[in-house]
Order: sequence, then C-alpha cells, then structure tokens
Amino acid sequence: MKLIYVVIDGMGDLPIEELGNKTPLEAAETPNMDLLAKKGKTGMMYTVGKGIAPESDVAVISILGYDPFKYSTGRGILEALGADVVVKDGDLTLRCNFATLGSKNKIIDRRVGRDLTTKEAGELSKAVNKKVKLELHPVDFRFKNTISHRGVLIIRDKKRTLSSEITNTDPAYSRIEKLGVAETKVKMILKRCEPMDKTDEAKISAELVNEFVQKSHDILDEHEINKRRVAEGRLKANVILTRDAGHRLPNFFNINEMYGVHFVSLVDMPVERGISKLTGMHVVDLPPPSHDLKKDCTLRVRKLLHLLPSYDCFYIHIKGTDEPGHDGNFRLKTQLIATVDKYFFGNLLKDIRLEDYVICVTADHSTPCKLKAHSDDPVPIVISGNKIEEDNVSRFCEKECKKGSLGVLKHGTELMPKLIDLLKT
Repeated sequence: MKLIYVVIDGMGDLPIEELGNKTPLEAAETPNMDLLAKKGKTGMMYTVGKGIAPESDVAVISILGYDPFKYSTGRGILEALGADVVVKDGDLTLRCNFATLGSKNKIIDRRVGRDLTTKEAGELSKAVNKKVKLELHPVDFRFKNTISHRGVLIIRDKKRTLSSEITNTDPAYSRIEKLGVAETKVKMILKRCEPMDKTDEAKISAELVNEFVQKSHDILDEHEINKRRVAEGRLKANVILTRDAGHRLPNFFNINEMYGVHFVSLVDMPVERGISKLTGMHVVDLPPPSHDLKKDCTLRVRKLLHLLPSYDCFYIHIKGTDEPGHDGNFRLKTQLIATVDKYFFGNLLKDIRLEDYVICVTADHSTPCKLKAHSDDPVPIVISGNKIEEDNVSRFCEKECKKGSLGVLKHGTELMPKLIDLLKT
C-alpha cells in the first residue's frame, strides 16, 4: 500500500456571487476529484488553527505533521535552503519580493505586476550584490532571486549571531508568535524593520535590513532594466520587500523514521523544497512553474508513475490555483482547478488501481478571491482508496465536504497520523 498526498496551493475559497454563490472549486468541472470523494471520506481542516491565516510555509509544516508553533523558525531559512543556498545557524535569512515603490513609500504592486521574468530578476540581483555595501555593521550579504519576483536575502556576521526577532518591511504579512500570517486589511506602505526585543542582535539585524532595503532601492530605481520596463509601459521592480526572518535551522524530526516509510517530494517552489529537504524526504528536481498548468500537471504524473516502485509515500504540491486567488480572478481560479483535475488526477487515475493506494487531496490554505489574500477559512479534504469506507458525499468542494465523516480537523497536524494509520491498516 502506498500514499499519494496532493496539496493544491490556495485552492480553498468562499462563495462568489458571480459564480452563483459557489466557490471556484464548487463551480469547476472536477469529475476525478468528485470520484475520489464518492469513494472516500471527506471533511474540512484548519491547516494551522482557527483565527490564523497562515503563510504557505507555516501551513505546509503543519499539514505534514509538525506543530509550527514548536518547529517553525521563519520562512527565510526554508526559502534559502530550497534555493540551494548554504545557510547556517546565526545567519539572518529573509524571504523577499521584488516590488514597485511609488512616492511617499507607497507600494504600488507587491509583485511587480506578476510579469517580472526570472531573467530580469537575475540581472537586478547581480546589480544589488555588486553595488550595495552594508556599512552600519561589518557583515557580508547575498541576495538571490529564485522564481519571478521572489528572492531570499542572507546576511552573515562573522563575529556574532544575528537575530530573526525583527518585523517585516512587507506590509501584507505580519508575525504572530514567530509565525508568518497574512494581513487582510492593510495600508500598502513600505514599513521600517523594527527589533521585536531589546537585544543588540535584534537591533543590529533591523538596522541592516533597513540599510539593505534603502540602498538596494537606490540601485534598482535607476537600473536599465527598470528604465526599459517603464518605456514598455510596465512597472518598475525598484524595491525589495522582506519578511519572515529566520536565524536558525528548524529541528524537524525525520518523517521517514517517525512513520516507518520512505517519502519522496515532487515540488517546485523553494519553500516547499526547503521543507522537504529538512524533513528527510527525497526531493525530485522539477522545473519552476511554466505558467502552463496542463504541462506542469502532466509532468508530475509522469514523474510520479516512474517513481511509484521506489517509494512508499509521495508528497505532491501543485502551484497555480493560489495566484488567481491573490489577484481576485475567480474565473481563472475555477479554470485552473479544472485543469488540475483533468490533467493531474485524470491522467493518474487512468494508470493506477485506486484500491492499491491511499490518496489524500487538500489545500495548504484558502485564498479567497474576494480577499485577495490567505484567510483562516478551513479547506476541503478527501481521503480515498484502499478499503476506506464511503461517507455519501458526491462532490469534492467546500459545501459538500462539510458533511463528510472526517468532520472538521482543528489543526493540520491531525492529518498526517490519520493518513499513516490508513496506510498501515
């Protein structure tokens, strides 16, 4: 018996009037996920906890069975490791976005209109690393772009440990008990980084981040790439937003040893790669999202089928449905959910016998189109296959899964033990 655990990024949503008061998942054509629901158990899940609108890293940590309040040490570390950057305890690491800054520190777009290419970001990163000199304190730094507008910043002091007890400059996210959480009502103004405790390490770390943000802005604002973008009617990538600082590696237990299985991870984003590495999963190298979800889903099924004989458990994270949620594009989100159903689950279920597997499908968080941000709403979940008893739910969507026999899981950490128990039953 094998486990196929599929997380569809940001799939959860709320009813939308233009969709007949259906969610994008409910409105989408999903015959394959509906089949799983008909043949399995369904329910809803708060991926971290009620009242917490989690960032992706916190949610993924939780739904893989790790209490984020105990294990999370900041997204920056995970992003850096996932981008194959060498980091060690004491290095200050931060998740970053290229963004567009206007007058009076107003953030015009947190993601540069989503059209900054990785190639453009690479050229901008080279300029930042070459021309920015941090002088307030004797440190080295490295800024690395990852995918599109995303990046990571690593600051290293050879004599002292830096501190992640600092606030974000990105106003869209805040920190609660060291966890990154989304803000739904916020003024889009660039924030100053502030220390969160009275230690010298936190004070110095905040000063260094502010120095980096200002000096990199000065370089980026006049860069030839941004001049060209403006001439083409596109937004400048002229500021780097920072969030979710970390300064020590999380001490995750080895997921294979804990459950007596052999996990493999098929993920493409740096944060999921970093988490997979640290939990002990074998990480399969995948190309970054291609903006062709049909192609990406088809590739994942091909890789998965090739790996089936070699591993017990398969963790697959599918990007694509989250972005239209952030953009408020409910029609595109509906379309992309249908694409995942057809080209991932449709292709997969044609080539396996459902009774030989435990298949779990869920989301890492909800990204309601009306909020354009992550929310604390519970996400739908289905567990199907093997000898799992049906619970008379006919569709995989929020409305129907509320009726399921799994009920409402109050914390994402409840899911993995359930899956392992079903796997070994």
